[in-house]
Amino acid sequence: MADRSLRGIRLGASSLQSEEGVVFHERTTRTYACSECGHETSLPFAVDAEVPEVWECKKCGAEARLRVGDKVVDVDHSGDKAPRTHWDMLLERRSLPELEELLEERLALLRARRGAGDSERLSA
Repeated sequence: MADRSLRGIRLGASSLQSEEGVVFHERTTRTYACSECGHETSLPFAVDAEVPEVWECKKCGAEARLRVGDKVVDVDHSGDKAPRTHWDMLLERRSLPELEELLEERLALLRARRGAGDSERLSA
């Protein structure tokens, strides 16, 4: 095992790569203002990147909106769709009478199982 060890460097202490010849992309800083707590978050983005209009506030988790100069960008939420719940997807497949019938079947099965369990415990 001694012949496999690395000599002359400390593992994890320093990188063997250098920044020589690396050209960094131009960046710009955008500021997001939170409407809930008033906190402002500044984030660096690439100059040619598409900057989102909203960002999650680091302090309270609310929606922080992009600030351009002294103005805060208005965000249009009219096109947002409400997420579908499990209940919505279930109603797409079954009608309410069908669901009530299934519920009664399952409840009868559970009651029968519970009743059988009680008699087993009493006889033992």
